[in-house]
Amino acid sequence: MESLGGDVTGKINLIKLSVGTEGVESLAKWQARKDVRTKDGLPRHVTRMWPKREAEILNGGSIYWVIKGVVQARQRIIRLEEVTRADGIRRCAIVLDPEIIRTQGSQRRAFQGWRYLAPEDAPPDLPEGRESEADLPAELNRALAEIGVL
Repeated sequence: MESLGGDVTGKINLIKLSVGTEGVESLAKWQARKDVRTKDGLPRHVTRMWPKREAEILNGGSIYWVIKGVVQARQRIIRLEEVTRADGIRRCAIVLDPEIIRTQGSQRRAFQGWRYLAPEDAPPDLPEGRESEADLPAELNRALAEIGVL
Protein backbone atom coordinates (compact mmCIF):
# COMPACT_ATOMS: atom_id res chain seq x y z
CA MET A 1 0.00 0.00 0.00
CA GLU A 2 1.22 3.43 -0.86
CA SER A 3 0.59 6.42 1.34
CA LEU A 4 2.24 9.27 -0.56
CA GLY A 5 0.79 11.68 -3.08
CA GLY A 6 -2.85 11.13 -2.15
CA ASP A 7 -2.86 7.53 -3.40
CA VAL A 8 -5.45 5.16 -2.01
CA THR A 9 -4.06 3.52 1.13
CA GLY A 10 -6.98 1.26 1.91
CA LYS A 11 -10.68 1.39 2.35
CA ILE A 12 -12.85 3.25 4.80
CA ASN A 13 -16.57 3.08 5.47
CA LEU A 14 -19.12 5.64 6.58
CA ILE A 15 -21.67 5.25 9.37
CA LYS A 16 -24.90 7.26 9.41
CA LEU A 17 -28.10 7.43 11.44
CA SER A 18 -31.16 6.58 9.39
CA VAL A 19 -33.43 9.12 11.05
CA GLY A 20 -37.12 8.25 11.02
CA THR A 21 -36.51 4.71 9.79
CA GLU A 22 -38.29 1.97 11.71
CA GLY A 23 -36.33 -0.97 10.30
CA VAL A 24 -34.45 -2.27 7.27
CA GLU A 25 -37.70 -2.66 5.33
CA SER A 26 -38.63 0.98 5.81
CA LEU A 27 -35.09 2.00 4.72
CA ALA A 28 -35.63 0.05 1.50
CA LYS A 29 -39.07 1.60 1.03
CA TRP A 30 -37.66 5.12 1.50
CA GLN A 31 -34.86 4.42 -1.00
CA ALA A 32 -37.37 3.16 -3.56
CA ARG A 33 -38.91 6.64 -3.83
CA LYS A 34 -38.14 8.36 -7.12
CA ASP A 35 -37.05 11.60 -5.42
CA VAL A 36 -34.34 9.70 -3.51
CA ARG A 37 -32.86 8.13 -6.65
CA THR A 38 -30.24 9.34 -9.12
CA LYS A 39 -31.01 9.82 -12.82
CA ASP A 40 -29.69 6.30 -13.44
CA GLY A 41 -32.04 4.87 -10.78
CA LEU A 42 -29.63 4.27 -7.89
CA PRO A 43 -30.51 5.23 -4.31
CA ARG A 44 -28.62 8.15 -2.84
CA HIS A 45 -28.25 9.96 0.44
CA VAL A 46 -27.56 13.69 0.23
CA THR A 47 -25.39 15.18 2.94
CA ARG A 48 -23.93 18.62 3.61
CA MET A 49 -20.29 17.62 3.96
CA TRP A 50 -18.06 16.09 1.27
CA PRO A 51 -15.83 13.31 2.68
CA LYS A 52 -12.13 14.20 2.55
CA ARG A 53 -11.26 10.50 2.30
CA GLU A 54 -13.17 10.04 -0.96
CA ALA A 55 -10.59 7.76 -2.61
CA GLU A 56 -10.67 5.35 0.35
CA ILE A 57 -14.48 5.35 0.41
CA LEU A 58 -14.62 4.56 -3.31
CA ASN A 59 -12.12 1.74 -2.82
CA GLY A 60 -14.84 -0.66 -1.65
CA GLY A 61 -16.37 1.25 1.26
CA SER A 62 -19.94 0.95 2.48
CA ILE A 63 -22.33 3.10 4.42
CA TYR A 64 -23.50 1.43 7.63
CA TRP A 65 -27.01 2.39 8.70
CA VAL A 66 -27.84 2.94 12.37
CA ILE A 67 -31.56 2.27 12.83
CA LYS A 68 -33.14 2.77 16.25
CA GLY A 69 -29.73 2.89 17.93
CA VAL A 70 -28.35 -0.29 16.32
CA VAL A 71 -26.30 -0.79 13.14
CA GLN A 72 -28.58 -3.09 11.16
CA ALA A 73 -27.51 -2.85 7.52
CA ARG A 74 -24.97 -1.58 5.05
CA GLN A 75 -24.81 -0.61 1.40
CA ARG A 76 -21.79 -0.41 -0.86
CA ILE A 77 -20.95 3.13 -1.94
CA ILE A 78 -20.82 3.43 -5.73
CA ARG A 79 -19.82 7.08 -6.17
CA LEU A 80 -20.09 10.60 -4.78
CA GLU A 81 -21.85 13.31 -6.78
CA GLU A 82 -22.16 17.04 -6.32
CA VAL A 83 -25.72 18.25 -5.81
CA THR A 84 -26.89 21.86 -5.66
CA ARG A 85 -30.36 22.31 -4.23
CA ALA A 86 -32.76 25.22 -4.66
CA ASP A 87 -31.03 27.12 -1.82
CA GLY A 88 -27.83 27.23 -3.93
CA ILE A 89 -25.80 25.26 -1.38
CA ARG A 90 -23.56 22.53 -2.79
CA ARG A 91 -23.92 19.13 -1.15
CA CYS A 92 -22.60 15.60 -1.56
CA ALA A 93 -24.84 12.80 -2.81
CA ILE A 94 -23.60 9.41 -1.64
CA VAL A 95 -24.75 7.07 -4.41
CA LEU A 96 -25.44 3.56 -3.17
CA ASP A 97 -25.72 0.03 -4.48
CA PRO A 98 -29.44 -0.81 -4.25
CA GLU A 99 -28.68 -4.06 -2.39
CA ILE A 100 -29.15 -3.58 1.34
CA ILE A 101 -27.01 -6.08 3.25
CA ARG A 102 -28.10 -6.87 6.77
CA THR A 103 -25.41 -6.82 9.42
CA GLN A 104 -25.12 -8.24 12.88
CA GLY A 105 -26.54 -5.73 15.34
CA SER A 106 -24.09 -3.32 16.91
CA GLN A 107 -25.32 -0.67 19.32
CA ARG A 108 -24.41 2.96 18.55
CA ARG A 109 -25.16 6.20 20.32
CA ALA A 110 -26.77 9.05 18.42
CA PHE A 111 -24.47 11.44 16.54
CA GLN A 112 -24.80 14.21 13.98
CA GLY A 113 -24.08 13.70 10.29
CA TRP A 114 -21.92 10.80 9.18
CA ARG A 115 -18.66 9.46 10.59
CA TYR A 116 -15.82 7.38 9.20
CA LEU A 117 -15.89 3.72 10.22
CA ALA A 118 -12.74 1.61 9.94
CA PRO A 119 -13.27 -1.84 8.41
CA GLU A 120 -12.09 -3.54 11.61
CA ASP A 121 -14.76 -1.64 13.61
CA ALA A 122 -17.63 -2.48 11.24
CA PRO A 123 -20.10 -5.17 12.30
CA PRO A 124 -20.00 -8.31 10.14
CA ASP A 125 -22.71 -9.16 7.66
CA LEU A 126 -25.34 -11.61 8.85
CA PRO A 127 -24.39 -15.21 8.09
CA GLU A 128 -25.81 -16.76 4.92
CA GLY A 129 -29.41 -17.78 5.36
CA ARG A 130 -30.17 -15.13 7.99
CA GLU A 131 -30.16 -12.08 5.70
CA SER A 132 -33.86 -12.37 4.88
CA GLU A 133 -35.02 -12.63 8.49
CA ALA A 134 -37.54 -10.05 9.63
CA ASP A 135 -36.32 -7.22 11.83
CA LEU A 136 -36.39 -7.86 15.54
CA PRO A 137 -38.37 -5.33 17.57
CA ALA A 138 -36.14 -2.28 18.17
CA GLU A 139 -35.97 -2.71 21.95
CA LEU A 140 -35.06 -6.41 21.70
CA ASN A 141 -32.47 -5.71 18.99
CA ARG A 142 -30.90 -2.99 21.17
CA ALA A 143 -30.90 -5.24 24.27
CA LEU A 144 -29.27 -8.13 22.40
CA ALA A 145 -26.64 -5.83 20.91
CA GLU A 146 -25.97 -4.38 24.38
CA ILE A 147 -25.10 -7.80 25.81
CA GLY A 148 -23.12 -8.82 22.72
CA VAL A 149 -25.49 -11.49 21.39
CA LEU A 150 -25.95 -9.71 18.03
